[in-house]
Amino acid sequence: MFLYILGGGGLDWEFFLRHTKMIVLVVILVFFFIGNRYTCMQKLREIDRLQQQLRDLRYEALSISSELTGNSRQSQIESLVEQQGLELEGAKSPPYELFK
Repeated sequence: MFLYILGGGGLDWEFFLRHTKMIVLVVILVFFFIGNRYTCMQKLREIDRLQQQLRDLRYEALSISSELTGNSRQSQIESLVEQQGLELEGAKSPPYELFK
């Protein structure tokens, strides 16, 4: 069979008529695999883009959290109160619970 095809026997009209179903099946499978690969590549690109976006948002959340932690320190709050010109003072006695 292999020598028959290499010898040019596969190029005659009768060969194509006998193997039409197989040729159509192979062509359909080739189109299916090409389409599947294209869809897979698109999804991989989308996954990479979303992972990069997630990484960026995590770093942004981390920087905002550290900034909030820095701004919520007592010394930072006292300096902001002084800058704003508010007449507030820190508590002289520690807090205590009313009910246990």
